[in-house]
Amino acid sequence: MRRFAFAGRTCVITGAAGGIGAALALDLAKRHAELALVDRDTEGLERVTGLARELGAAGVTAYPVDLSDGGDRLDLAAEVSSRQGPADLLINNAGVTLLGTFEENGTADIDWLLEINLHAVIRMTKAFLPQLLGRPGSHLVNMSSLFGLFAPPGQVAYATSKYAVRGFTEALRHELAPRGVGVTVVHPGGVRTGIAAGARVSGPDPDGEQAEQSRRFAAAALTLPPEEAARQIVAAVRNRRPRLLITREAKAGDLLTRIAPARYWAFTERLGRLTGRL
Repeated sequence: MRRFAFAGRTCVITGAAGGIGAALALDLAKRHAELALVDRDTEGLERVTGLARELGAAGVTAYPVDLSDGGDRLDLAAEVSSRQGPADLLINNAGVTLLGTFEENGTADIDWLLEINLHAVIRMTKAFLPQLLGRPGSHLVNMSSLFGLFAPPGQVAYATSKYAVRGFTEALRHELAPRGVGVTVVHPGGVRTGIAAGARVSGPDPDGEQAEQSRRFAAAALTLPPEEAARQIVAAVRNRRPRLLITREAKAGDLLTRIAPARYWAFTERLGRLTGRL
């Protein structure tokens, strides 16, 4: 399979107003891609759109869309194709998380998370698939997570969504490979984004302990610059890699779950106590 070339190619990115999505947009702008940027944050989109233009993007269009609304995204796909040409690259990057245990999480909040983290990935892929199939050498990227490799307590809903994205992407890769569409699943570890700070509190948190734990986790664990994550993702697309693990934690987690699939969390807790991280 030939390497993916970005210049002049239409690249659709969800969650593009901040974090990894914004870093991807700016990296691809330097490569003179045509950018279709999707996010509900209109102010963030405006900022990233302006920066992308300054960096040399072939064209940039912002699409303010709330991926939690359950839309099939057929209208978005048609608009992108009409305004910017058929998609050559789709990056399903947008994601959210919840605080609290499964017992504490409300059903409505779990549904909200699954809508954004999983169903929006499926719906965006379904809507843009005809365009990808019609473009030689097109590519699809779906963002799973470190928690799509192993599942810690307190992350039941999030891990459910990210394991599902992993399975969806891997099965789809096997369907699309014979038709010339590259597919990459990405498992980032601790990337410095706003996902923890923006986590929804689900259930009672009268003393703010859940929010404080999330703040401490973000400060201690989310350290990799999003620009470095974007660089690795762009390289994976260019080289048509099927799978990308970002950070040592993701690589270690992948190895540990292979070695001890039923006991990996006990080992993780023990290591955390020894190193003072749990």
